[in-house]
Amino acid sequence: MPGQYAPSQSGADGHVVEINGIEMYYEEYGAGRPLVLLHGFGGCVQNWYPFIDPLAERYRLILIDLRGHGRSTNPANTFTHREAAGDVRLLLDRLGIDRFSAMGMSSGGMTLLHMATRQPARLDAMVLISATTHFPEQARIIMRRASFATMPQPVQEMYRECAKRGDEQVRQLIAQFNALGENYDDVNFTASDLAVITARTLIVHGDRDNFFPANIPQNMQRAIPDAELWMIPGGDHVPIYDTAVPFTSTALAFLGRA
Repeated sequence: MPGQYAPSQSGADGHVVEINGIEMYYEEYGAGRPLVLLHGFGGCVQNWYPFIDPLAERYRLILIDLRGHGRSTNPANTFTHREAAGDVRLLLDRLGIDRFSAMGMSSGGMTLLHMATRQPARLDAMVLISATTHFPEQARIIMRRASFATMPQPVQEMYRECAKRGDEQVRQLIAQFNALGENYDDVNFTASDLAVITARTLIVHGDRDNFFPANIPQNMQRAIPDAELWMIPGGDHVPIYDTAVPFTSTALAFLGRA
């Protein structure tokens, strides 16, 4: 799902590696235990730039452009969260990272759900921001009908800023977003699927999310063992950029618990 913010950042330590038939771009900041950061659909590593300074004081940050996003390529021109999770797993294998914590916005969160249910032992803790277990009809309607012209201006600006290969990349991403509206297999986590998760989990969700209504994160909390839920009053999809929302301090406090 779309992210909200894509400022530029100078001095990024960027790398490209060949994985799963794609060129995958990632950036690293800080030192310490690894913390993987995954953006939302249509976004890129830049969605995390407002948060990296305080996070990098405590963690080795690994910001990843998911397949077809930002500077990562996607020759197949298709996107599923399952494939994106496989890409991330292989990148972490390449980096020699076995155990890690992670945070994911929207599509990044669904990617983490695939990782946490497929290889539970690898994830120590995760923060799921505006993620879902399935696409309800209200989300599918938005996804099927989405076009660049109908996107809110901030989302248009994010797509343009993040699509490093220009208008053709934007068109490809929107077509992939439309296709997800017809996909009933990729994001379809049952309570029994989620029950195998061993990572400490914080679910962050706006109570006015126009994609995923509040009952979805509530059910997710019940299904994931010992998960915590932070519902943000008046919050829309990916509500963490509001300066009134203490996202960074709350996330750091959660991740820092033994």
